[in-house]
Amino acid sequence: MIRHDARRRRFVGAVGAGLVGGLVAPLSAQAACSSANAWAGRLRRDLDAMAARLTRTLKPWKVPARVFQPEAFGLDRSLATAAIQGAVDACAQAGGGTVRLAQGDYVSGTIVLRSGVMLEVSAGARLIASTNLQHYPEHVARRPTVQDSNMGMNQSLIFAEGCERIGISGKGLIDGRGTHANFPGEQTIGATPGRPFLIRILDSQHVVVRDIHMQDSPCWMQNYLNCEDLLIDGIHVENQSNHNNDGVDIDGCRRVIVRNCWINAEDDALCFKGASQRPTEDVLIENSQFYSSCNAIKFGTDSQGDLRNVLVRHVKIGGPSAEMRSIKRRKADGGVSWETVDGGTVERIVVHDAHITRAESPLFLRLGDRGRVRPEQARPAPGRLRHIVFDRIRGDDNGMRGSFFTGIPEHCIEHVLLRDIDLTMAPATGPAIDQAQIPEAPASYPDPHMFSTVMPAYGLWVRHIRHLDLQRVRFASSGPDSRPMLLAGIDTEALCGM
Repeated sequence: MIRHDARRRRFVGAVGAGLVGGLVAPLSAQAACSSANAWAGRLRRDLDAMAARLTRTLKPWKVPARVFQPEAFGLDRSLATAAIQGAVDACAQAGGGTVRLAQGDYVSGTIVLRSGVMLEVSAGARLIASTNLQHYPEHVARRPTVQDSNMGMNQSLIFAEGCERIGISGKGLIDGRGTHANFPGEQTIGATPGRPFLIRILDSQHVVVRDIHMQDSPCWMQNYLNCEDLLIDGIHVENQSNHNNDGVDIDGCRRVIVRNCWINAEDDALCFKGASQRPTEDVLIENSQFYSSCNAIKFGTDSQGDLRNVLVRHVKIGGPSAEMRSIKRRKADGGVSWETVDGGTVERIVVHDAHITRAESPLFLRLGDRGRVRPEQARPAPGRLRHIVFDRIRGDDNGMRGSFFTGIPEHCIEHVLLRDIDLTMAPATGPAIDQAQIPEAPASYPDPHMFSTVMPAYGLWVRHIRHLDLQRVRFASSGPDSRPMLLAGIDTEALCGM
């Protein structure tokens, strides 16, 4: 075990190839490994069982055979909003069915989905967003959330609230035409006025989004907030046209599957949040590719609600390749980033069999104390970040920053296992920041670039973390680098079974 003694200012512990900090007096690594493997083994079994249960039970809801088309409701292709909405309303009133956009282009403003309606954009058809903001009336959520008070986003192309059995499907395309020329605005961590989302679904159950292609939202592509039984399967998302171009944002949802998806996003590709102040629980992400100029897979930054019981497996993630569209850098800021800074608990997460490439920081954990909630609410205490597993993670062509995990004084990250890690990093092109100079910055916006472009270790730097277990961990540098592979800062307790 490697632990920091505040009186002696040095580490003591088992031999850990590359772990720097004054190693002396090996302890029994075998007993500590057995303890670490026990909780991680139980967690993996639990999440495998959860995944099997979700796979067995979370199926697309049965759509009634009725079909409604905008052509029967006075379609005007120059602005099809009224005809599409007429078809949606008639479909819902009849007891549900499919609203089919069969062929050609349908230019539209906001469409409000109703319970029992599957909106289908067929192969050869396109749902095209109007570029006139007046065609996007505001839909203010009935239930206040942190997203409303801090982001103020109430416009979208497709909107639903309080629905059951709704969906979007088809082999066609939804095009947001969200270029900066059509929808100007600045990069922001707050409000995004004048830039609608493409899809915004709130407080709904049995939501299915399958097969559809989406591109070029003015802001986030999809936001699912406080939904239950959410199935996202086989979608293709290209969102590299504007600022804040997230791929998928899932906030406070229970029983979720994301599978067989391909996403390339200017901002976070697959992002979980807690702004709904409801827990996100029982999530399976598999057989997908997530590429981003920011974070490929992430929880945060809004972390008021909890995230737990998440299994990520068989994924390829990182930055966009030279063949993909990108309006910024080719390197992702972070590969997998789990963050809690607003009081939420993040726990019981396994990432297994992931290939990470073109990421400045392939792995990032942050426990902070920003405490952002709704204005009328009391500031919460710091949350918890614990029981996190990274297992069989590999990849190359990553950046020079290095991965890092950091909590804050008196609030440590707890119980983290890295096993079978093989990641190649770029060598530093400039001096690394001295770890003694890295601020605690508890209230700062959490992102892997928050401290320095060159962190103290080319592989992994850790601080304020308890029960960190490293098994068969290898970080390689593709060129000469004077930094250590692994470096532990203050308040660190780790086992290195390298």
